[in-house]
Amino acid sequence: MATLEELRGRRDALHKVRANGTRAVQHGDKRVEYRSDNEIAAAIADLDRQIAALTTRPPRIINIKCRRGY
Repeated sequence: MATLEELRGRRDALHKVRANGTRAVQHGDKRVEYRSDNEIAAAIADLDRQIAALTTRPPRIINIKCRRGY
């Protein structure tokens, strides 16, 4: 699984490509060519989900229920 910094780097590269209007991304020695802007948007959304999964913590909620004496 990729690290948080790698995922952020990939997402930033996709944002740059999308802003420039090009369809190809090269990250390291790998090159990916997208067919449309929708594919780039879907890839960005997927990376955002992966980043959110790595950065968010599960909620810590403790419910205490008492029946006697309170």
